[in-house]
Amino acid sequence: MMEIIGLLAAAFTTACWLPQALKTIRSQDTSGISLVTQIMFTVGVFLWLIYGLHLNNWPLIIANAITFVLVSIILVLKLRHG
Repeated sequence: MMEIIGLLAAAFTTACWLPQALKTIRSQDTSGISLVTQIMFTVGVFLWLIYGLHLNNWPLIIANAITFVLVSIILVLKLRHG
């Protein structure tokens, strides 16, 4: 049961970044995004990914790997476009 809860939590928290990433990619507008917050969040997600790998916990690994890609795209666009 807890594995299912973990998978659902991972799915929701990962999926919530897809609309933001798509909007940012399409518009190239990052003016409303805090650079410091985006950097901190990206680093945090990367650390969660490392932690999931250490535990061999697939919900953590999959969710944070996908989220890391999405938030990294947003971070790169923020760095490029301010």
